[in-house]
Amino acid sequence: MSSIIIDGITTHDGTLECSVRSSADLERFFTDESFRTSYDVPIADVPEGVLAIPILAQVCPVAWANGADVYVDEVDATFARALEDVKESLCDMHNFLEGGTLYARRTIEPEPDATGESGLLFTGGVDSTCSYVRHREESPTLISVRGWTITPDSADDGKWDALRERVSGFAADHDCETAFVESNMLSFLDHPMLLAHYKRYVDGGWYSSVGHGLGLLGLCAPMAYARGMEDLYVAATHWEGVDLEWGSRPDIDEHVRWAGTRCHHDAYELTRQERLDVIADYVRAADPDLQLQTCNDRMDGNCGECEKCYRTAVGLRLSGLEPSNHGYPFSDADYRDLRRSLERGEWVLGQDERHMWADIRERASETEPATSAERAFFEWLESTNLDALISSSGPPLAHRLLWAGARNAPNGVYNTVYPAWTTAKAGLRLVRSER
Repeated sequence: MSSIIIDGITTHDGTLECSVRSSADLERFFTDESFRTSYDVPIADVPEGVLAIPILAQVCPVAWANGADVYVDEVDATFARALEDVKESLCDMHNFLEGGTLYARRTIEPEPDATGESGLLFTGGVDSTCSYVRHREESPTLISVRGWTITPDSADDGKWDALRERVSGFAADHDCETAFVESNMLSFLDHPMLLAHYKRYVDGGWYSSVGHGLGLLGLCAPMAYARGMEDLYVAATHWEGVDLEWGSRPDIDEHVRWAGTRCHHDAYELTRQERLDVIADYVRAADPDLQLQTCNDRMDGNCGECEKCYRTAVGLRLSGLEPSNHGYPFSDADYRDLRRSLERGEWVLGQDERHMWADIRERASETEPATSAERAFFEWLESTNLDALISSSGPPLAHRLLWAGARNAPNGVYNTVYPAWTTAKAGLRLVRSER
């Protein structure tokens, strides 16, 4: 029987660590790293059943993809029930998921010291900034995670430092507290092998399409329990009417909960352009110097040249703001460069981006262009076939051959060639974030 066993959960100086054992058929989905997550609050007094939540949030979707059962000594009863609800939603969304059962020696129902505090997963992008504006009266703790789009690798040190500095500055300016979480949740899982098996079923990567709603929220559980946090918000990427197979949706995130804390998928009723409207109203009323950070290439500012920078700048203009005042170098000449890049297919775009450009196009049809360059771009956007902008070639042939080879190799062969396989991780980690 396929199984995953959670072993030896320990804490030391704010760091949670545990090991994972699996049946032979699932060994290929795990590396030789133990699972680790570090928090900037003490967690020694957090019950083991709550400490188990971060690791369960990562491994359960892997188990469900293989019809495997998961075994743990102790689990928070509220979270155990939440997993059943999340499993049902994910299995309804992805037909390759088979499900499985969580077995615990003990379930607990602890009573944390509630403080009324709320938390918000925060990067400073459009979605999380909109959620901050909507909940600013709560002064939510701004939570940033290192482990997905910014990995624990030394090569990403500069990006993490830049994110910490920027979020800390935003929090200081807006009278909020911060919480920083660092985890190896992607490198303790063999993410390239997960892609080898499941990329053919999903539009993005494993974590973006399957795991990140449950995974990111679950990482926060020990910190939220220690702080007495009652509400935890994650900003929506998509909105009503956008039906994509995405790992963070209302029917996933709204189910996630544990003792003392409920999670919320925020602003799903607003399109991305409407979220920019919320930000624009806030800028005009209270925060004229607000800076956004959405760049795909940098964390210490916006490059102004990637698709996401251009898309955000155009959206800001449609909401009545000057992009250059909020972190985006943008002028009328950029409309020409943006159109050329879209027509030439210079960016790898998926269904996410198609929906977001459609949202911009709808707003543009209701807006009087401010300049001739803007008018020309919006006329082109109105007439263009957005489906033609979506990348149709798929991953490079070399990646597809490597995935197929890894997927079909016996465990013994795979383990022999694993060192070579890991050198391809950078090219195979196809994850995107719209936070």
